[in-house]
Order: sequence, then structure tokens, then C-alpha cells
Amino acid sequence: MKVLVTGGTGFTGKALVKRLIDEGHDVVSLDYQEGLKTDEIRSWGAKVVIGSVTNRAVVEECMEGVDMVQHLAAAFRELDVPNSYYDEVNVGGTKVVLDAALAHKVQKFVYCSTCGVHGNVDNPPAAEDAPIQPGDYYQQTKYDAEPVVNEYCKKGMDTIIIRPAAIYGPGDPERFQMIFKRVTKGTFPMFGSGKTLYHPLYIDNLVDALMLAMEPGKGVGEAYLIADEEYVSIETLVRKTGKALGVDVKVPHYPIMPLVVAGHICEKVCKPFKITPPIFPRRVDWFRQNRAFDISKAKRDLGYAPKIDLDEGLKRTGEWYRAEGYI
Repeated sequence: MKVLVTGGTGFTGKALVKRLIDEGHDVVSLDYQEGLKTDEIRSWGAKVVIGSVTNRAVVEECMEGVDMVQHLAAAFRELDVPNSYYDEVNVGGTKVVLDAALAHKVQKFVYCSTCGVHGNVDNPPAAEDAPIQPGDYYQQTKYDAEPVVNEYCKKGMDTIIIRPAAIYGPGDPERFQMIFKRVTKGTFPMFGSGKTLYHPLYIDNLVDALMLAMEPGKGVGEAYLIADEEYVSIETLVRKTGKALGVDVKVPHYPIMPLVVAGHICEKVCKPFKITPPIFPRRVDWFRQNRAFDISKAKRDLGYAPKIDLDEGLKRTGEWYRAEGYI
């Protein structure tokens, strides 16, 4: 089977490409830039195309002979662009890929959204029918693309929406690196109570779900939250990270409001200079927004069963960070 993976040089995309290749599929990896060790993807036998999902000509070229589409590409944590860029890529780009997929009669289209469409979860754990309340422009545009995907399902193309929780694991130097680096120093400053809920998703578990989503007839026209079996408080996550690294981490607590103010100020000051701020609102939200999800629908409909638990996932991730020199 020939599979197009958009966002295919990124953390999740690369892991998915590897699994697809290992299972004997022909893969086209489309992304707007080279990712971490992209030459590895080429060495596995995948075709790598550097281009944007907003470019119809490039997308059409990539869609030739494709049976399945895994649409992972998205504008994410782009600090030096206007908000309209998120809409252009996350909504407009999704429509471009959907148009081409429909024209080429692909068998199924998997859209990778985000659990962030639910924002701060009011009554954890949240299921797919929980209120839609995106907390920022990225999350809003990821949700705005979901009805577009459903429109193409009504046009006769099988589609499915996956909403991953907090993805982490070997191969990604960004998402959990802040946690691991601070824990390695032996002290992790905790702003607020530390009781905020957080729901990790180990990369291999997500790839399992994305592979299940490709199966004919499964989950057509539906949206699924994908996460690990267990959600924990952020303080528990920090202490488990310490255990995984063999570090006895201290967790002093501080008031959160000064950090909230600092996050907004830093983002506004740094944005004109195109500098990544040391603190920004989305990072501050980690200390105060509940993210905990009910994955029973994915278990029931897709046969999803997360295999790697949090302790093992943190251990593997810590080993990779150390081996690659990130911590």
C-alpha cells in the first residue's frame, strides 16, 4: 500500500514513516522543511518531498498512486508569523490535501488533530463529546479543520479524526526536554499546587493508533481521543521523571500568577525580534490547565490498547536524551 504522510519529517511523522516502512508499505513523506536526521528516512526507502501542504502542485505530485493519507502537517509553535499563518496551513492546507485525496480516490484519510481542542478540561476525564474550547490559535485552527474533514467524508471519502494527547518519546528534543533538563538539575520549581492533571502519550502508542485508524471501515466519520492508559498530576509526572533518571528531585512550590504575567510580557517583547521567549502563555498553561481524557471510545471502536506505560516511556525517553546529549 502506498501512504502519504504529511508532516513526515517531524517527530510523529518520522516515527509513523518508520513503522509503515517496517510493515512493508511504500511511503511518501511530505514536509515543509528537513527534520531531525531526515536522511534516515531516505535510507529507509521513503520518498522525501520538501514542500508545503498549501502548495497544490506539490501535494498533487505527492498524491500520485496513493492509497492512504496520514495528514499530520501543521503550523505549531511558530512565534514569528501572524495568526493567519496558522489558518493558512492548518485549515487551508488540510483542504488542499483533502481536495487532492478526493480527486485521486484515496481509500482513507486520517487527520491528526489535537486534544487541545477541548482546552482546559472542566470535568476530567474528558471524552470526545466534552466541550470544544481551544485555548489558543493553534488549537482553534486544528479544530476548525475538523468540520472540513467531515465534509469530505460526506462527499464519499472515508475519513477519521485522531486527537492525540501530550506526545513524547525518543526522537523528539522539544516537548518533554524542559521537564527532563530541570529534573536532571535536582530541583523542579512548581508554580501552583502541582495537582493539575496531565495525560502523556508515548510515541509508539500514538503510532499504534494511527496504524489502526488506517484499517478499512474503522472509525469512519468519527473523532477519537488518543492517550496513554494513565493520566497523572504534573507533580507526579515530575517525580516519575526523576525516578526514570535516577534523580532525587526536589519540588518547591511558588505562586503561579507572577509566572502568568511574565509569560504574556515575554511573548510580546520577544515576538518583534523573532526570538523564542523563555516563558510564554502556552508553557505557563502546563501548570494550570487540566488535560485528562477518556480513551474508551478508541479502545472500543479501533481496538486501541496502549502498550508502553508512563514509567517505561519516561525511562526510554531519558535514555535517548542522554545518548543524544540533550540532558
